[in-house]
Amino acid sequence: MATNPVHIVDVFAQGTYTGNQLAVVREAANLSTDEMLAFTRETNFSEATFIESADTTVGEYDVRIFDPAEEIPFAGHPTLGTAFVIREYLTDDRPDQLTLNLGVGEIPVWVEADGDDEIYWMKQIQPSFEEEFAPNLIADILGLNQSDIDEYPITLVSTGLPTVIVPLTSLDAVQRAETQLDRYYSDLIDPIGNVNLLVFAPETYGNNDLNVRVFADCGGVPEDPATGSSNGCLAAYLVQYDYFDADRIEVTVEQGYEINRPSLLQLRASQSADDIEIEVGGRVLPVLSGHLQ
Repeated sequence: MATNPVHIVDVFAQGTYTGNQLAVVREAANLSTDEMLAFTRETNFSEATFIESADTTVGEYDVRIFDPAEEIPFAGHPTLGTAFVIREYLTDDRPDQLTLNLGVGEIPVWVEADGDDEIYWMKQIQPSFEEEFAPNLIADILGLNQSDIDEYPITLVSTGLPTVIVPLTSLDAVQRAETQLDRYYSDLIDPIGNVNLLVFAPETYGNNDLNVRVFADCGGVPEDPATGSSNGCLAAYLVQYDYFDADRIEVTVEQGYEINRPSLLQLRASQSADDIEIEVGGRVLPVLSGHLQ
């Protein structure tokens, strides 16, 4: 019977029991894909991760990520939360740099001091900018008026997990957004496949730069508390379309307020002639540790 160590952490947390919950299972090479998916569904979290590597001296770890629907090649808060578990429980010297081997490839993670806090950062892969969507279509999918959509393009962006980025005009519009499931599946998911749907606006609850909500009904997550992958796509979008009239940004994003899981994400992005560099960071707090039975 499996007795794998399991840790629960909160990622992009502002304090205890905030941010996005993650379950991390260690020594997981003995578990089948079906067992991993079943465990993920058991947690009722948006994702769980499984560290298949044993202790290593090269600083690289093989990790698989699941949401309640399927295995996925990349996700943001699972990457940072898993790096926290590796650093705290699998290493003796708590290294400030690690590499996670994920479905999208190698993702570097590092730690930076922020006063008394430690911020976990990751570098995401190069973004791809794919199709654009008509404002009236997306407004109908979100139950909004077309006038709630800002003038910037609505674009499908991916850094490993595709996300439709939707600029809205106000916090009120963000608050009113709600996926209309018939239109959501027939007009978005069925034609292009499973994607996250991110809405954002420059009005915020706190002293932050942007407010964000992310909907992922197709992955079994009606609303996600904090989404590092999608916010990485947002960071790329902000420089690609000159949202802040700058080719280098460093912004703080708030997410999760609508579902009582307030979260803060730090985004950095810079654009050059050849590429866009994307970094996403946040705090990770431990909640509990135990074992599978």
